[in-house]
Amino acid sequence: MQAIEANSFSGYGGLRHVELLKPQPAEDRVLVRVTAAGVTPLDHTILSGGHPRARAPLVLGNEGAGVIEDAGRSGLAVGSRVMFTGPYGVSETGTWQQWLPVKPEHLAPVPDAIDDVVAASLPVAYLTAQVTLTQAGFKPGMTVLAPGIGGSVGNATVQLARAQGAAKVISTAGSAAKAAHARELGFEDVIDLSAEGLAEGVRRITAGNGVDIVIESIGGAVTSEALSSLGLGGVLITLGYSAGRKTTIDVTDLIWKRARMAGFSLFAQSPTAIAAAWRDIIPLIVSGSVKPIVEQVYRLSEASEALRHLIEDRPFGKVVLAG
Repeated sequence: MQAIEANSFSGYGGLRHVELLKPQPAEDRVLVRVTAAGVTPLDHTILSGGHPRARAPLVLGNEGAGVIEDAGRSGLAVGSRVMFTGPYGVSETGTWQQWLPVKPEHLAPVPDAIDDVVAASLPVAYLTAQVTLTQAGFKPGMTVLAPGIGGSVGNATVQLARAQGAAKVISTAGSAAKAAHARELGFEDVIDLSAEGLAEGVRRITAGNGVDIVIESIGGAVTSEALSSLGLGGVLITLGYSAGRKTTIDVTDLIWKRARMAGFSLFAQSPTAIAAAWRDIIPLIVSGSVKPIVEQVYRLSEASEALRHLIEDRPFGKVVLAG
């Protein structure tokens, strides 16, 4: 079985294309033949030695899609197409390999209208976006800020909030070119951070009222600026730190606005919350109300270059391994 394994957490050079034994079926697991696997910033965090639960050697990959080859005791149908995420590629073997034993509760069915590459791009970004919107108390008519229109979580949040009736959804782009590209794709309220500050842009777009909800997946200075963009009674949920783990906030943004700030980890969510999120997400994608963006597909053997492209080139959309 082909796999991409990190034999050390030393950057891209730590990845190896290796042959491993095919996993054996187990009663408490579903054996999935992996047809496509997502590439996420979490893979880079782990490969850089930044995750306390990960231990090398480790096959990376936190999300994927494929076909059930052995259903164990799950009652699921052999041959069914599924997508999933979980602790894979973090505390146990990940999706960057040809077969993977998956816990049944982590699996979601893939409708015929969604191909395997798109399915592999969905679990982390779209579950994160939908669950955080729910936890923040999203309702139609609210205004939402999700920085990073080209990033997977930012884009998923914008699309899901818009499709579910947000009055306005605001995002950001790091350059004029990326902001223009976003507008060409139909994303209207995108702040070009090369020309305008985040908080300034939000004030302009909301006529000074601020936003009801921020789903913030970038960290660093973006977190503090996003917090200052909240309106009265607003909620900010933070879940990533690609721009830095530390920030400085003005506590009056919480006190005077009676605002709330919370952290989020997809790993900590209950199967009930995940199942509810899939029930909201899948019909929107099948109907075309939400259109996931896959920027580039690489072969499994090209995983190192795929990860480098995601982290260093900052593409507009997801990067996926297939074939």
